[in-house]
Amino acid sequence: MIESTLVSVDVLALRFDPATRAVLLGIAPRALEPFAGELALPGVLLGKGERLRDAAHRAVTAKLGVPAAAITATGQLSTFDEPSRDPRGPTLSIALWATIDPTRLTDGGATWTPLAQVPPLAFDHNRIVDDCRPVLAGHLWRDATFTAGLLGREFTTAQALDVTESLTGDRPYPANLGRTMERVPGLERTTHHAAALPKGGRPPSVWRWTA
Repeated sequence: MIESTLVSVDVLALRFDPATRAVLLGIAPRALEPFAGELALPGVLLGKGERLRDAAHRAVTAKLGVPAAAITATGQLSTFDEPSRDPRGPTLSIALWATIDPTRLTDGGATWTPLAQVPPLAFDHNRIVDDCRPVLAGHLWRDATFTAGLLGREFTTAQALDVTESLTGDRPYPANLGRTMERVPGLERTTHHAAALPKGGRPPSVWRWTA
């Protein structure tokens, strides 16, 4: 007899925090066994007839306490099919990303941790984060929906450098990143500049999505 496999949707909920200059990942303690009380990615079992996007929204709102209006975009990342990944039985995990507008967040049960400093998580969620981080880095500047979801309608060159470093682990040269950004459809460098830097130097340019 073949044991049926459940399908779960686990979400990497991401927001950029200009204060810490880092991309933050949303995690929260699990309410139920297994691993009750341990930190985990927000996840839910996929309902019958439910779309992945809808399940991702449900996971982020229910597990992180994030308002639905704060979720700016979602997308699929990868699938994890290790048979022993869940002590309750075979469970297939489909990992998705969700970008969050920090200006619409309310106080909730979420912990926001830098993507480069994720603490031990339940299940195989650390592996999910580690495997998906380079995929997220590949989306940056190639997927306008993902990039705009992280950085917002307008952002500075300095913020673009911070987000790129958070996802790739390396800080690019500003001129090289500028050339990359100039080739992104729907993104333009404005004639405006951000406030002057505290230690002097040229204020960073402001970029804007035109679509």
